[in-house]
Amino acid sequence: KSSLPKVLHRLGGRALLQHVLDTASQLDARSAVVITGHGAQVVEDKMRAIYSIANKEINTPAIDNFILKFVRQEPQLGTGHAIQQAVPCLPDDGVVLVLSGDVPLMQADTLQHLIALSAGDKLALLSIDFANPTGYGRIVRNGDKVQAIVEQKDATEAQKAINEVYSGIMAAPAKLLKAWLTRLDNKNAQGEYYLTDVVKCAVADGVAVVAHKIDDAVQVAGINSPVQLAELERAYQLRQAHALMEQGVRLADPARFDLRGQLSCGQDVEIDVNCIFEGQVSLGAGVRVGAHCVIA
Repeated sequence: KSSLPKVLHRLGGRALLQHVLDTASQLDARSAVVITGHGAQVVEDKMRAIYSIANKEINTPAIDNFILKFVRQEPQLGTGHAIQQAVPCLPDDGVVLVLSGDVPLMQADTLQHLIALSAGDKLALLSIDFANPTGYGRIVRNGDKVQAIVEQKDATEAQKAINEVYSGIMAAPAKLLKAWLTRLDNKNAQGEYYLTDVVKCAVADGVAVVAHKIDDAVQVAGINSPVQLAELERAYQLRQAHALMEQGVRLADPARFDLRGQLSCGQDVEIDVNCIFEGQVSLGAGVRVGAHCVIA
């Protein structure tokens, strides 16, 4: 219900995709490959504009040794087909980390753990337990070993009862992943090429498949509606509010605080309710901000 591509909708003052790329930039990656489909030109132009501005004006981690590349998926034939488009951009000696452009609040330390778990020779999946796993791919195990990820529409009743689900995020050795991608087919209920089928390929090849299970649902939350966007906005703002309070800032009500940029505070700063901070803001020691202020 919007003319704006989903990944360009804003959370905390930044496009969803910008959150993902800014997190990726903290991982010392050689490059990030953005696979675009719907609204491809708009998304690509916006990201080029954002990062060329960042390169000139703001000392962010996204600057040094971080090459941003774009490939297009046309038509859109599933997640496996999407990653196939990126194959020419993936050096054989690397580890590929697959992220989702509409999952903005993943943390860099979680991703570092996943990369370490892959260790250049294993397929590592990020998983989480959901009380209601409807709609998500289920992690099928044999003891500690992951055997498959089964998509909702292809799952049996027994598999639908599994609570551990795949987050959409994985780390895999590039050379192995590229070989597995050539073996995908679309013989499923959706008629699509599922990236999740690489798990079966890994198991067939005797490659260990491991899952790193987290319990922070905010990190893997995706956005498909204005309601979900608003819920994640509040979760994001609460996370920022708590970080500031841990530094000694006094917030009258952390649920009524909005930071859409970066805020640095001296000692004994007090911020009243319903204040909005945009861009790069610095508050000196002893500053008190009254209610209902916008500081940009």
